[in-house]
Amino acid sequence: MILPIFAYGCSTLRQPCTDVQTNDSIVASLIDDMWETMYHANGCGLAAPQIGRNINLFIVDSRGTYEGLEADQRQDFFDENDKGLVETFVNANIVWRSGRVWTDDEGCLSIPGLVLPVTRSWSIKIEYSDQHFVKKSRFFDGLTARMIQHEFDHTRGILHTDYLNSLRKKLVKSKLKRVSKGLVKSAYPMHFSKR
Repeated sequence: MILPIFAYGCSTLRQPCTDVQTNDSIVASLIDDMWETMYHANGCGLAAPQIGRNINLFIVDSRGTYEGLEADQRQDFFDENDKGLVETFVNANIVWRSGRVWTDDEGCLSIPGLVLPVTRSWSIKIEYSDQHFVKKSRFFDGLTARMIQHEFDHTRGILHTDYLNSLRKKLVKSKLKRVSKGLVKSAYPMHFSKR
């Protein structure tokens, strides 16, 4: 089922999430709905707070981006053995970030039409459970690591706009206000804060 994506200004996007406690059909159905919602919105990642659920759960598909790049572009965004992934992250925790950082543009389904430069670690180590609640501990690099960090931030109540310096925050303030008031159009259903 395609769910509405919560827009900037909704309080659920600013609340730290609680861990998922049960592996049941409700969680499995929610994960399926998240994948359907994300692909319908042409996204590459989606966190549970973006659909109004304050649980530590997000999904990432960097394989589609990898496959859409030319060979010479891939080496700029992916390490040699990384061909992207399609993965569900339950109760994730980033336990290490590299000192090597890089800046690239990021968008967010909760803030349509606003792409911003964000500096993030090139490499991370993350501990999580997959959709079958199998515990994993893995390293990721490049664009895959960036996507994971972006979605992980959502589970901590952090948005990519939080990384902007004060000048850039002033420059995007009116755009964010328009998003929060529901004055922007998107190609997918959205839920706006009722104030």
